Amino acid sequence: MNADNKDKLELASLETRIDELIRTIEGLADENAELRNQKISLANEKTELLNKTEQAKTRVEGMITRLKALETRT
Repeated sequence: MNADNKDKLELASLETRIDELIRTIEGLADENAELRNQKISLANEKTELLNKTEQAKTRVEGMITRLKALETRT
């Protein structure tokens, strides 16, 4: 095998490896974008759940206050 053919093979191998790396990078970029969207969605869900928990706590505290008021009247 002469030097020219060896260089061509090395170049082809390098091109193949670069193509593989590009596909890997594109896949990771897509996955990263998906994970970022999932993170935003989960943060929104957490906020909603915290709000619902606070509302439930307020309602329960109100019920307890009313029950105590009824208890002191009797």
